[in-house]
Amino acid sequence: MILHTHLTGEGDPLVFLHTGLQTGSTDFEYQREYFREHYKLVCPDLRGHGNSFSEDFNDYFYDTARDLKETLDYLNIPSVQIVGCSLGALVGIIFAKYYPDYVRSLVISGVTPTKPENWEDIHEKEVDFQRQLLRDQNLVSHFNQLHNTNWRELIYLVRQDNWYPFEETHSLADIKAPILYIVGEGNAHEVTGAVYYPKYSKVHVSVLPFASHLVHSEQPEIYTKILENFLHKTALQKEEELE
Repeated sequence: MILHTHLTGEGDPLVFLHTGLQTGSTDFEYQREYFREHYKLVCPDLRGHGNSFSEDFNDYFYDTARDLKETLDYLNIPSVQIVGCSLGALVGIIFAKYYPDYVRSLVISGVTPTKPENWEDIHEKEVDFQRQLLRDQNLVSHFNQLHNTNWRELIYLVRQDNWYPFEETHSLADIKAPILYIVGEGNAHEVTGAVYYPKYSKVHVSVLPFASHLVHSEQPEIYTKILENFLHKTALQKEEELE
C-alpha cells in the first residue's frame, strides 16, 4: 500500500519513521524543523497510523517495510537516509535488510537488541499500561482525532507475547549501510545495544544522558546535533568512495 506521506523541503531525501501511535506530522518535530531547509523530508504515516488506513496487521513489520518501498517507488525516490525511533526504527531495520539498495544510512533509537530474560514481566506491564490508556477517555479522544484508522488494532498487536521482532534486531550484519544507534541512558535493555551492536563494523553508537526510550524528544538538541554530524560524515564517506 502507498503510505500517506508528508513532504517538505528540497535536497537529499531524509526519511523520518515515527514511533507507535504517532504520525509523520506529529513526531520528530524538532528534527523536522531543523533539517527542512537542507533536506527533502519524507515523513510517512506508517500502516495503521494517521491517514494510512489498513485493517491488516498480521505481518505488521514486513508489510510496513514493503509499504515504505512502494511509497518511495511511487514518489520516484530511489535511495534515502532513514531515521526511526521505536516502531519506526524496527520498520527501518527490516527495510534496510530486505531493500538494501534503497538505504544509504540508517539511524535507530528505542530498540531492544535481544530478548531480555524478564521479557514476560516487561510485556505484562506494557499490556497493563495499554489497558489503562484505553480507559483514559481524553487519550482515546486524542488518538481518535489523530488517526483516521482503527488505531486500537496496534494496541492489540502488542498484546501478543511474540510481537517484538527480536529475530531481526539481534543482528545488523545484513545491513550494508552505515548505522547510528542512539540510546538514552535511562532504558537498561536498550543501553545493552551500545555494547552489543558495535561488533558490526558499520555501527556507530551514542548514549545520551537524561533520556530514555524517546531520546529524540527527551534530548532533541543533542540528538539532532549528533544526527547532523552522522549524516554529514556518511555523505563525505560516500563521496570519497565514488572518487
